[in-house]
Amino acid sequence: MFPNTKVRMGESYSPLYFLAALGAGGLTVTFFMWLLHWVPHPGRPVPIFGDIVAAFTLGSLPMQVAIAVAWLGIAFFAIMHVRLLLWNISELLRFRTTAAYAALRNSNDETQLLAAPLTVAMSVNVAFILGLVFVPGLWSVVEYLFPLALVAFLAVGVWALAIMRDFWGRILATGGFDCSRNNSFGQLIPAFALSMVGVGLAAPAAMSTQAWIAGVSYIASSFFIVAALIVAAVKLVLGLRAMMENGANPQSAPSLWIIVPIMTVIGIALMRQDHALHAHFAAEGGAAELFSQQTWWLALQVAFALWGLVVLRRFNYFGRFVTGGERSPGAYALVCPGVALAVMVQFFVNKGLVGVGLVDKFGIAFWVVTFVALALQAVTIWLVVTLNRKHFARATEGRVAAAE
Repeated sequence: MFPNTKVRMGESYSPLYFLAALGAGGLTVTFFMWLLHWVPHPGRPVPIFGDIVAAFTLGSLPMQVAIAVAWLGIAFFAIMHVRLLLWNISELLRFRTTAAYAALRNSNDETQLLAAPLTVAMSVNVAFILGLVFVPGLWSVVEYLFPLALVAFLAVGVWALAIMRDFWGRILATGGFDCSRNNSFGQLIPAFALSMVGVGLAAPAAMSTQAWIAGVSYIASSFFIVAALIVAAVKLVLGLRAMMENGANPQSAPSLWIIVPIMTVIGIALMRQDHALHAHFAAEGGAAELFSQQTWWLALQVAFALWGLVVLRRFNYFGRFVTGGERSPGAYALVCPGVALAVMVQFFVNKGLVGVGLVDKFGIAFWVVTFVALALQAVTIWLVVTLNRKHFARATEGRVAAAE
């Protein structure tokens, strides 16, 4: 199931292959959702190694099975994430010496480079999850780690802004943006990257007991969330206009779903910020407000997912680029919405429906809705395995087409 990272793509490499690593990291998060919502962790916002071991030792057989599967899933997809991240870094360094890279830096596709900081931001999240799940005693020093996490995410954020500076500086100073080739939502990758940095910066706000750390976390994450929303709003309108005029780009059609993971990431960031306001700054908040917020976010995601599905089916995208013979690195953009919806449904059930008393924790209704998240997770795992076989088999070496 592991991808063959000995593949060398040369000039046919695309920065969109970072989305393969991003998807594996996202699946790591989906398995952590099991532990976050099912394992008791009193007095802490997240479960740690001791909580998980206690639940496994004292819990029922179904709980033990769930924890074992979550452990294996986290470890497996974290390893896959790291392997694909290192492969992408290596391929990108080679790609930077080619004429294809110079052409990319002077085209609409320059924004694809934002897939790199987007994925590295996910790597920081994956590292934190691995620490919580597998490192005993980590929570005793976690307050020292939060400032380091802020620095790490800020560094990734500065990297992302530097790439955006080059793109926007070139376009706004000299022009050259091809609106006719903007017929997708691929230009929203920068918004996705900024929102991923924002949700990472918001984590200390939700977990730290130090008001100053929570305050810095809140302020820094707010900047990147606002920046992401601005970029998303502008590029959403421009992309939709180009699609209505020229039709959507078949290879970039999965980008129509990119708004789904952006909404999940921003939604989680806002939940973290709300917790900080309530815990440190005496702001009012409750289960009803959280339920309302999650319902609106989930409704928007489903609406965009259905809209994008219409276009993908028109192009027979799945039959061509997933199970068929055509290859496009943009197909990995399909993984992010599956991860995002699985995560958001888990929050909706456990923090929303259970929080306001609409369903009982671990009751029948609870598992009926949770099954939706588990089904999405399973389909996304199948998608990752299928795409890895298609793109990372030795037969694909040097023959992968660029996405756009």
